[in-house]
Amino acid sequence: MARRRRGLPVNGVLLLDKPQGASSNHALQRARRLFQAQKAGHTGTLDPMATGLLPVCFGEATKFSSFLLEADKVYRTRIQLGVVTDTGDAEGEVIERHGVPVLGGTDLERVLARFRGEIEQVPPMYSALKHQGRKLYELAREGKTVERAARRVTVYDARLLAHDGDAFTLEVRCSKGTYIRTLAEDIGRALGCGAHITALRRLKTGPFDASDMVAFEGLEAQPGQADLEARLLPVDVLVAHLPALDLDAEAAARLQHGQSAVVASRALAPEATTRLYHDGIFIGLGVVRVAGEIVPRRLLSTATADSA
Repeated sequence: MARRRRGLPVNGVLLLDKPQGASSNHALQRARRLFQAQKAGHTGTLDPMATGLLPVCFGEATKFSSFLLEADKVYRTRIQLGVVTDTGDAEGEVIERHGVPVLGGTDLERVLARFRGEIEQVPPMYSALKHQGRKLYELAREGKTVERAARRVTVYDARLLAHDGDAFTLEVRCSKGTYIRTLAEDIGRALGCGAHITALRRLKTGPFDASDMVAFEGLEAQPGQADLEARLLPVDVLVAHLPALDLDAEAAARLQHGQSAVVASRALAPEATTRLYHDGIFIGLGVVRVAGEIVPRRLLSTATADSA
């Protein structure tokens, strides 16, 4: 007999404003307990020091969370010049101090221009990337350093928001896999004085932005479960960028039983992934094998789809 999963069958996406000092997993588990959800996952980590947008997926939404892993991000960060830490942020130990040259806005812009576009980054030792099965930050805490291959990332924009003596604030729009700590360190190295970040806030990931975030204080003030779940976005927001297809009852039933279905639309190209709906209810994703034929890719459970 299958073991019954504890908790409630909560489904949807929470745009959480992660507090400073909490790991992404700690924030995830706190949200899961608050919603009494059976299942939860997030769509990419934030450093404990960082705050801001952390999409949390509950229930059926976890099936589609991978679509956000590829998403571009927007961050606001405060960079302190003249001080280098072992972690690249204010939580690390200071390992170098240097004098900071007198910099005007033009001087900074000239250096920032070198870090816009496609660039190479060496991932930091204090990261969750793995080396021979172990996370790099675990090795770093043991005083170990391993070679890390440079990776190509894209900084679409690095906009100077404020500059005050030996510190400045940037808004960075970048591709997945970009380390803002590494970007700050590289900028500091280019300026000849070193740098680390003292604040980091994620403002946007994929289609979601800070205007829709909710903090734990707001969630904990909700009077009941229904009020909490009202703060969730529907599961299909994670795949809203994909084309949509409305199915008749026969096609929907075939797909939900793992079979292919013939559909009237021939506008979708072969191998295209599409959102599938029946009577306005999202039932999952399908893939076009040939014009007019769809096969299931990732579907919601029948019970969830029927009760949506």
